[in-house]
Amino acid sequence: MKTGQKVIVRQTRSHACRNTQTDRRLEALGLGRIGNSKVLTLNEAVIGMIKKVDHLVTVEDYKGN
Repeated sequence: MKTGQKVIVRQTRSHACRNTQTDRRLEALGLGRIGNSKVLTLNEAVIGMIKKVDHLVTVEDYKGN
């Protein structure tokens, strides 16, 4: 993952029974329910959040405009 690259982040697992920080990270990424996805431009903050919740999300390269 490179800074400035666009990716699709999709939530694949529930955040139920997780700590509050995990909920906040998912909310900051624009997620919150299984199946939700967002196109995000990577920066250091987003990369850090994705690494913390990588057990709940999948990340794919964005192939759009």
